[in-house]
Amino acid sequence: MLADPSIVRGLTLLLLVAQFGLCALSVSALLQAWIRRRPRWTHLQFEDDGPQPAPKWLLRAAGIRRGSQSFLTRETLLAGCGFAYDPAWYMFARRVAILFGSAALICGAAFPAYVPLPPDRILWLQAAGAALAACALCDKPLLESVRKARSELIMREILAVSNQLLYFAGAALHLHVKLTRCLPYTSVIRSDLRRMLAEWYHDAGEAIARFKRRVGTAEADSFAETIEALRLREDDAFYALLRERIADYKAKIELSRESRKEAASYVLFVLAGVPILYMFQIFIYPWVQESQQLFQSLQ
Repeated sequence: MLADPSIVRGLTLLLLVAQFGLCALSVSALLQAWIRRRPRWTHLQFEDDGPQPAPKWLLRAAGIRRGSQSFLTRETLLAGCGFAYDPAWYMFARRVAILFGSAALICGAAFPAYVPLPPDRILWLQAAGAALAACALCDKPLLESVRKARSELIMREILAVSNQLLYFAGAALHLHVKLTRCLPYTSVIRSDLRRMLAEWYHDAGEAIARFKRRVGTAEADSFAETIEALRLREDDAFYALLRERIADYKAKIELSRESRKEAASYVLFVLAGVPILYMFQIFIYPWVQESQQLFQSLQ
């Protein structure tokens, strides 16, 4: 009895697919056995090199000097904002934003006939160019506000981690295990803390130093120093230092909360004056106008 040709063709195709899969697995296994794998801690060498720097010719073309006061100020602000790349890239993007924003504003105002846009779109182009150039020129207050907000979030997370470490003070656990159990209490610094824990058993001191550089805030510096002290020797005196750090963090958070309340009270005071001015315009100003007309008629 002859088999159905469609079944024969299906079995043949299935055998070919199986042979191709086995051949691919064999070649992959041979390649893995032949190619030498990277050492376990090779990625740390790339971490030491830091972020990819911007080319020198690009900085010369944009007129950017790494030693200038403007560059150093923004480098500090960007580190506090968590910017993980070379600050020269930000400076170059800032120069480009100023150039294009100014060009859009000037071309829309001085040469509207040469802009291939309708008049209402030219106004939008000018407004966008002016806003872009203004944000690029006045970027320091924006970066400072972002740095303060990020610093406060990091401070709150470090406070939570410090409280957990203080809770584990009497437990017979390694510091690495204690910090690992503190990971669920973090969100902003979770990736940096997890990376520090992954690099811990290669070189704990260098891992803590990298964590401090990556986070880039004063609170992270003090927290890293406390962790380093606890790593070298877990003593009651160092846990007392941790309690002092916790009290300091709480005082800073309370001060920041009070400053926000004060700023909000100023805003509410200004907003409360708007109805008063509106009432003056609607009810009182017409009486003032009529009084002026009456005095003018008496004269």
